[in-house]
Amino acid sequence: QVQLVESGGGLVQAGGSLRLSCTASGRTFSNYPMGWFRQAPGKEREFVATSSWNPGRTYYADSYADSVKGRFTISRDNAKNTVYLQMNSLNPEDTAVYYCAASLRLMSSRLVRVDEYDYWGQGTQVTVSS
Repeated sequence: QVQLVESGGGLVQAGGSLRLSCTASGRTFSNYPMGWFRQAPGKEREFVATSSWNPGRTYYADSYADSVKGRFTISRDNAKNTVYLQMNSLNPEDTAVYYCAASLRLMSSRLVRVDEYDYWGQGTQVTVSS
């Protein structure tokens, strides 16, 4: 049974930083896309960042939503089957529940839609105060 477990959320002041972690169990996702989404109250779940393996170039290709580009960084530790989201320069608009997701679409890149992911974590709350 595959499980994704997020951690690292919390309350932070505007301008601060947080690092979210998502550890997978039940299978290895080193060659599969993994991503982060977020959902604010009353809004739809939206794409934040994704990391996909590019075997032709032997590196992970990362993509970001325009709203977080330059502030957030997605990274992976395959030995720990874990994906991270480093969030810097946070602002109140970043307040949301953040979800980790994993896709079984091998060889796919830049997966930005919710329906492109097969497994989801339970979410972790991030609150940014002004």
